[in-house]
Amino acid sequence: MTNRRDFLWPPGGGADGPPSDPGLPTPALKALQANTLRLSTQAMAAVFEVIWNPGPPECVTAASNALTLVNELEDQLSIYRPQSELSRLNRRFVREPVVVEPRLFALLAWALQLARLTEGAFDPTSGALVSLWRLCRRERRLPSPSELKSALQQTGWSAVRWSERDQTIWVEREGIELNLNAVGKGYALDRLAEVLTRDWPRAGGAGEGSSIPGEMSWLVHGGYSSLLARGSVAGGDGWPVGVPHPQFPRRSCGTLWLKDRGLSTSGSGIQFYRAEGRRLGHLVDPRTGWPSESLLSVTVLAPTAVEAEALSTAFFVLGVEKAVAYCHNRREVAAVLFPTPKTGRWAEPVVCNLGESDWMPNLPSSESR
Repeated sequence: MTNRRDFLWPPGGGADGPPSDPGLPTPALKALQANTLRLSTQAMAAVFEVIWNPGPPECVTAASNALTLVNELEDQLSIYRPQSELSRLNRRFVREPVVVEPRLFALLAWALQLARLTEGAFDPTSGALVSLWRLCRRERRLPSPSELKSALQQTGWSAVRWSERDQTIWVEREGIELNLNAVGKGYALDRLAEVLTRDWPRAGGAGEGSSIPGEMSWLVHGGYSSLLARGSVAGGDGWPVGVPHPQFPRRSCGTLWLKDRGLSTSGSGIQFYRAEGRRLGHLVDPRTGWPSESLLSVTVLAPTAVEAEALSTAFFVLGVEKAVAYCHNRREVAAVLFPTPKTGRWAEPVVCNLGESDWMPNLPSSESR
């Protein structure tokens, strides 16, 4: 549903990523630049990469096995591939229950349940709205009332039904399609993590010269906007991730230390256009059909990458107060929220559920909740 590439990045960047974040602690920055190994592949319109501390050759095999899985998942999840399982499901499931592969079924059922929990702010059926606004952005215009009405009629998570017992999914209204673009990268990272956990060399198996022998320590990302980390980079307590200021993308607002959880960001600070005197971002509220305007960016940390990615979209639509309330009810979910400021003012972050060891702000006025 969204394209968030190059908005958030691990410090040190790389040939395919944004430049180094000047606000990062120097030791951590040098560690990522000089003391890690990387393996990458292109999939889902992004660069997927595994980054790890130097270790035995088996680490390369594990990273390679994990990255191979990304292309297989794209073949299953992409709505842009006519023969993918999701495309075939969308063609067949109008009032007809369709049996779905167990892992895909679990993902779709979870996404639909999250749509209910977020009051429709996250909606895996909103592809028609996203396509409409993408067209309007290219043509630098607003949608017509008839275009908007048609797209809204093709949106609605509540029209989708599923059976846990039979592992089937169907929809009760024509025109509805499931679209996992908003969670595909996060889901892929979680699946990569399963392979890395299975294949990573265990303690005692590391070769001579390893910086942290046998530690399960790596960071994976999909296009720098969705990340998942295990363990720590050498010399740190976690993996340092620079968060750009939404109004000044080359300026860091702080550093997140990511360890044993996923992270994702959504924002309109870069991806927006103007039409008829209005500033219009690319993140659409599925309930109204119009781009959300109360926030400039949202960064979410959660136990899994797929949950972080979905919640970053949902929080952007819900706004600050409801996002903060969600975090208070789920202490394992954390967020850095940038509300849209008044004209002529700088946006300042609202930080939820992040302690001093997790978040190092560069802006002293950061508000914590």
